[in-house]
Amino acid sequence: MRVSLVVSLEATAFDAVAMRQGLEALEAVAALGYDGVELAVRDPQAVDGGWLRDRCAQLGLAVPALGTGQAYLRDGLALAHPEAGIRRAAIERMRHHVALARQLSALPGTPAAGVQVIVGLIRGPAGADRQGAERRLTEALRPCLDAAAEAGVGLVIEAINRYESDWLHTLEEVAALVERVGHPRLGVLADTFHMNIEERSMEEALRAAAPHLRHVHVADSNRRAPGQGHLDFPRLVGVLREAGYDGFLSAEILPWPDPDEAGRRAITYLRAVLGRP
Repeated sequence: MRVSLVVSLEATAFDAVAMRQGLEALEAVAALGYDGVELAVRDPQAVDGGWLRDRCAQLGLAVPALGTGQAYLRDGLALAHPEAGIRRAAIERMRHHVALARQLSALPGTPAAGVQVIVGLIRGPAGADRQGAERRLTEALRPCLDAAAEAGVGLVIEAINRYESDWLHTLEEVAALVERVGHPRLGVLADTFHMNIEERSMEEALRAAAPHLRHVHVADSNRRAPGQGHLDFPRLVGVLREAGYDGFLSAEILPWPDPDEAGRRAITYLRAVLGRP
């Protein structure tokens, strides 16, 4: 397993991003010794994908995943929204994320499944009509998945805790939806912070979701860097190894006590847990 850090390419209201100084953070991430950088991208059309790919290659950074949550938080785009126009705009934005993911998949160290485009908050809330929301989400995912298949990348649905989303809280719920959609380019994203809130057993949830697991976010119980709370990361990493997971552990953490120190604490701790120098 390799380690990445989540970086936002622009200012964001989402707290759990250690570094938010955009492209300038790439050098800091590389200097700390990370294998990769997960990029939170609001609008990929505002990003020079070729330059970004080349700069990451120069720094020795892979890009295992692209976050899409800012498209929901800033622009109100949602794949399950009741209004067809908003769903269409969300699908189009996701296609641009897929196109950027395709460019970045050329980087050395990219996972075998390609860069993963994250379906987290951009799915939108379900509201009272959970069945209708799932139908709308499923329908919206299909053109995104067709684009992902053509690009050689993937989509992952993230299980998010009840305080940030009103549905798809557990890995079991997300895996069941992935199975109902039945597309080979669709997988599961597990996040240890959300799991600590929602799962009865984090270890058993990971084992059950393993066949669909494509990406893992790591943060401790307080959403600080791993090792700063009470989660048993050596045990969780052991479960992931037993399950055959060989992707990235991507630190989606608060910038505490400051961005650089948060990034340093995460990589130092995770390397020790993984038994890496």
